[in-house]
Amino acid sequence: MQSARPGDNIILRDGTWRDADLVFEANGTAEQPITLGAQTPGKVILTGKSRLRLSGQHLVVEGLWFKDGPAGGEDVIEFRTHSSRLASHCRVTQCAITDFNPATARTETKWVSLYGVSNRVDHCYFAGKQNAGTTLVVWVGDQPNHHRIDHNHFGPRPRLGQNGGETIRVGDSARSMQNSRTLVEHNLFDRCNGEAEIVSNKSCENIYRANTFLACEGTLTLRHGNRCVVEGNFFLGAGQRNTGGVRVIGEDHRVINNYFADSRGKGSRAALCFMNGVPSSPLNKYFQVKNALVAFNTFVGCAENVVVGLADERTATLPPTGVVIANNVFVTDGVPLVKQLEVKAALRWQGNFLHGAETGAGSTPGMRRDDPRLALSADGLWRPLQGSPVIGAAEGDLDDVREDMDGQPRIGRKDAGSDQRSDAPVKNRPLTAKDTGPAWLPGRN
Repeated sequence: MQSARPGDNIILRDGTWRDADLVFEANGTAEQPITLGAQTPGKVILTGKSRLRLSGQHLVVEGLWFKDGPAGGEDVIEFRTHSSRLASHCRVTQCAITDFNPATARTETKWVSLYGVSNRVDHCYFAGKQNAGTTLVVWVGDQPNHHRIDHNHFGPRPRLGQNGGETIRVGDSARSMQNSRTLVEHNLFDRCNGEAEIVSNKSCENIYRANTFLACEGTLTLRHGNRCVVEGNFFLGAGQRNTGGVRVIGEDHRVINNYFADSRGKGSRAALCFMNGVPSSPLNKYFQVKNALVAFNTFVGCAENVVVGLADERTATLPPTGVVIANNVFVTDGVPLVKQLEVKAALRWQGNFLHGAETGAGSTPGMRRDDPRLALSADGLWRPLQGSPVIGAAEGDLDDVREDMDGQPRIGRKDAGSDQRSDAPVKNRPLTAKDTGPAWLPGRN
């Protein structure tokens, strides 16, 4: 590897590699990256204490399978070879890590640690992590990361029974006020039940877009940091216990064009939960929710739709303020729309539709009680029928919401809810294993 030059391919012979410590340190170019790959994708099996560290620029790793540890108590894939030698513009693609666990669940490991800037992890499969530690973590430095995490299949992860079982974490409390600007898009989260936070956001200005959360016991949690966007995701609870949606903490977040269906989580695992803040909060506590926008979302059949002012500790006394909830569609089965735990919360409702229950918050201006006339479509999603009252009913100046959950344009008068009736091609839809992960690993559970 030390003699590799731009454009070179380094090939690992098919077979089982045990306790292989791969150090990939080189510099390619954007036009001629250096590639480290399997002779046959999926036929290079790395076991035991095997791990991979890479640093430099424009490196690509592809086709490797870390399988059946136990790992050596260290990160499996690390985008650095030393604390001062980080990766930039590097990519790990078409790889898999499965059941790569140490002997005891108390031993903490990360399967992927992203350092440096402008790196990408895509079309990979991660499943069966049973020990403590985030599956994939982004470590935030002094400058924005601009990483991209896309088209991965995050497969089943059993309950850990303690904190530290996140599937993705972007940042940490100490760096939570730094901009990361990481993009997490087009990933399938499939029964990721490690803990209450499936995705834990702990930095600023990240985007979570067009992901599918299938029967995951937890939420996408905006735990620390500000100015993040949660857009066009599909939260499909499938009627499973503790399944949820989005939990909001911090300032200036946007939750738009998402679809929430059949979740059974309550409280912090509700479809949408706004937490109370702690006065003069330290970095590791709860910052007050300020100026959040929740718009153009659809909620169908959720056990709890909107929880306002949940306090995780006695000192959390600052209510959500400046929150706008606009042009959403709520269809419930006798469950009140709002679980109001904080009466001082400052929420403004506008252009919303509610069918099947009371508001739970008394008389609420901006809430229209009317049947939105949704029907189950061929793709398994509830969509408005022709003549639905939600068509063209959106209110307010939200011109920057230009697409719906399908990636179809919102032209002219906007519809309430996540679906804009349109004949334009559908670009986004709920993802399956066929849409994500390595092409060489079919039949994933």
